[in-house]
Amino acid sequence: MIPNITRGSRMGGLMVYLASTDTDKTKNAHTDPHLVAGDAALMAWYDNGTLDREDALAIAKHLDRPRKAYDVSVQIKNFEWDAARKQRVHVGYKDASVWHCSLSLRAEEGALTDQQWADIANDFVDSMGFTEASGKARCRWAAVNHGTSENGNHHIHLAVSLVREDGTKASTHGDYKRAQETCRELEAKYGLEQLSTIHATRGYDQAEKATAVRDEREMHRSSLSRKVRACASSSATEAEFVRRAREAGMLLRPRYAKNTTDVVVGYSVAERPARGERPIWFGGGTLASDLKLGALREEWMDSPHLATEAAAEWNAAARNKRTVSRTGPEHATPGPQVWVDYTRNATALVDQLRALPRDDHATWAKAAREVSGAFAAWSYRLEPTPGPLAATSAELARTAQLRNPLQYSKPVALPSIAGTAMLFMAASSKNKTAAQTALMMQLINTAFAIYEMHAQSGRTREAQRIRSVVETRLAPFTGAMPKAVNVGAEQAPGADAGSVPRSIDIARRGMVPIRPGSAVPITPTPATPAKTYQPGRSESGPGMER
Repeated sequence: MIPNITRGSRMGGLMVYLASTDTDKTKNAHTDPHLVAGDAALMAWYDNGTLDREDALAIAKHLDRPRKAYDVSVQIKNFEWDAARKQRVHVGYKDASVWHCSLSLRAEEGALTDQQWADIANDFVDSMGFTEASGKARCRWAAVNHGTSENGNHHIHLAVSLVREDGTKASTHGDYKRAQETCRELEAKYGLEQLSTIHATRGYDQAEKATAVRDEREMHRSSLSRKVRACASSSATEAEFVRRAREAGMLLRPRYAKNTTDVVVGYSVAERPARGERPIWFGGGTLASDLKLGALREEWMDSPHLATEAAAEWNAAARNKRTVSRTGPEHATPGPQVWVDYTRNATALVDQLRALPRDDHATWAKAAREVSGAFAAWSYRLEPTPGPLAATSAELARTAQLRNPLQYSKPVALPSIAGTAMLFMAASSKNKTAAQTALMMQLINTAFAIYEMHAQSGRTREAQRIRSVVETRLAPFTGAMPKAVNVGAEQAPGADAGSVPRSIDIARRGMVPIRPGSAVPITPTPATPAKTYQPGRSESGPGMER
């Protein structure tokens, strides 16, 4: 169950919107708006009949009566964007006595009855401190059932007056966090699907999806996050990332520290617009929590020289000038041995993930981030339109984004596969090779490990999403790839050296059941110890040819 909170000053305007069935004036069609819960006095007046404008105004008048009777104003800070200073500035205070929150289910969860929503709404406002359960005078409130949205999400809206019956003000400090915690408790109480308290992904605005559908294209947010992930994962330095991102067709705009032109603290990215159109910018953190510049920098080499080089590339991007360097690692060609090295690293990673505790969320997130980046790079190279590789990258990226990353310790050291994205970015977009298949085999095994980690941790939703994309979308793709070469790994029992890799065969047949004591399907074991260096992650990595 997902809460979405807003604050406002006009109870009448909110209630008229909630009762409206005019699809020309609302983003979503409200076919049968009706009350399911509210304060005692309100529910004594109204039944569950469909609300009209007159009803909405009468309900708003009831909810707003304490505020008007006591002439109380609930003020919050008002911020506006200062274009000259490029930051939000405090410009005074505004009235915000109306607290509005929607509670929605995922489309796959179906719908609840009015009584179920009423029970949830009553428990929710109790937990938020808006009723007598808080030990204070109650706030007046109403819950309106909107039915199913255009996305298929069944949901209700709660409208609450923040002026209590005795004229005191209700506190909303920390309301978003409290609403999230309350939803997790209510999910358990009412047997709803429980959203992860470990992982969180960014949502999107309805207008974004509507525009993409109208233009028959992928949402910019989705395509940009995949391209940024591919470019970041395939880069060893920040400057290389900027160059790769620009070569991928993206526009980049750095965000500088105050009063500087060389200290970059963030970035925005946009697809290159058609002639006559303006770019639509997204901050890195709005694409995904692990795509913030600070998070990306944790994976790149750093030194004063590299920082200066990065600043020069950012400045060139900001001015839409040519890249400063045109002989960077992104123009190198990986040698055959690099594919072997990374395949062995990936094999060793899967073996070590077997023994990794399921609650080591930081390390699992890092592994998911690397393999998601590899699939994103492979998608960029091979898929003119988003396909199975893009879908797999997107699902794995969910595990790479922790809800509260600072509460976890640093990831433990594991064999790195971050450079696999570099290999796929440099690979031919036309020819699929046996070496690519061998590496893909181990990436699929890593995806299996993440799938079973979720399944054994009780996160059924996350496990099913990964399973579904591998079974229904990735399996046909892997089945069309060349047979893998033997890179010193054992083959599946009874298989020839040139046979289809075991993981790809599993992908064709579907996910294997979870086996006690095993976090992943049987994986090949490298004949020699895996190297822990990162081929291609320095300016002159092994096996790199120019």
